[in-house]
Amino acid sequence: MSDILIVDDERDIRELVSDILEDEGYSTRLAGNSDECMTAINSEPPGLLILDIWLKDSRMDGIDILKAVKRDNPDVPVVIISGHGNIEIAVAAIKQGAYDFIEKPFNIDQLMVVIRRAMETSRLRRENASLKRKEVSSSDMIGKSAAFRAMQSQLDKVTKSNGRVMLSGPAGSGKEIAARYIHAHSNRANSPFVTVNCAGVEPERMEEVLFGRETAERGVESGLLEEAHGGVIYFDEVADMPLGTQSKILRVLVDQQFQRVGGTDKVRVDLRVISSTNRNLEEEIAAERFREELYHRLNVVPVAVPSLEERREDIPVLAQHFIGICNETQGLPMRELSDEAVALLQTMTWPGNVRQLKNLIERVLILGDGTGPVEARELPSEEEKSDETGRVVLSGALATLPLRDAREAFEREYLLTQINRFGGNISRTASFVGMERSALHRKLKSLGVVTSNKSGARVAQIDEPEPAE
Repeated sequence: MSDILIVDDERDIRELVSDILEDEGYSTRLAGNSDECMTAINSEPPGLLILDIWLKDSRMDGIDILKAVKRDNPDVPVVIISGHGNIEIAVAAIKQGAYDFIEKPFNIDQLMVVIRRAMETSRLRRENASLKRKEVSSSDMIGKSAAFRAMQSQLDKVTKSNGRVMLSGPAGSGKEIAARYIHAHSNRANSPFVTVNCAGVEPERMEEVLFGRETAERGVESGLLEEAHGGVIYFDEVADMPLGTQSKILRVLVDQQFQRVGGTDKVRVDLRVISSTNRNLEEEIAAERFREELYHRLNVVPVAVPSLEERREDIPVLAQHFIGICNETQGLPMRELSDEAVALLQTMTWPGNVRQLKNLIERVLILGDGTGPVEARELPSEEEKSDETGRVVLSGALATLPLRDAREAFEREYLLTQINRFGGNISRTASFVGMERSALHRKLKSLGVVTSNKSGARVAQIDEPEPAE
């Protein structure tokens, strides 16, 4: 995509322009009518298109070709040339997305200035897209827990296919990172990754944002679907998409084409669709807030993204990863985590999941006054807190119980937390709490604590008795 395609029905003109450009070091291709032009573009999109607006003996004129190029290859700049130039034609061409308009007979120096600028624009667009793709590729998946490995295994299986993926999981658990991982390891990795924030777009603007629009005043304005052509479109929190838009997206998935708002032309797109949700879509369907047909189209490969609660083993490596990011992007101190800080982080509750952990690490680094290890005292503790003398301050609920009940409640919650911290590994838990493994098993049984598989990991929970019939 670095040569220049010259389209003109006058052989002398296209060969003259070609000779001039090749003397300047450019590679060129030539076409004398619309069929030759479209065949050349479809075989390999050029870096620049020089297009005569009037083409004799052709099915399409220059404006028709311009529309088709801007629809299917929006990154290709188009310079319109014409021997019958007027303001109306120039305005129409610019509105349809032409880079510039030059009248015949043209000044060679003027033509070269326009071509150099257009080629530079094309180069900068490609470099910008490449930089964005590198940023996406660097969105590494971080973790080593069983739940994380189970999810990553599923993601690896879908990267090489073109199947639609539905990522489910609580807010902040890393669904977009999972979507970017699929893209970065797929055969579309060198193509765009475009995110649609379904909850962040006003419902009345959603269709313009997705499909783009055409108006007499501003011509063609591309939407996110066109921007994602050839790559991945990611519907973030798809349950928030307006019902009216859902039906139109369903049609896009079926036909791979759509019309811009206010337009009449069909715009063809080649897309891979990845969606995410933190809701139960089957409940949304029952409540008539989500279209069942769309759900089945999007939910071809469902992948569950575990909460941070389900992957506590990953907290130390995630926290250190975020410290590295804050150091690289903000110049904050590169600090290690003390053993006490790691233990506290692994026993905290994380309703905001990975996003909450990232924000906490950033806050600690900003407010911290040292460069040594992050200590537990720098982290916000929960419920039971220590005062200045080191005494533990009990929560209200625990303080109201008799000693035996309070001790049992504490032991149950303490052991639940420790087992989950170590990913359900009883041996590691026993070593940390200072008990023999057999003694720990007996203690867990007496407290009604059991472990079971969830999202590919061992998770401790209270053994709830079956309700009486």
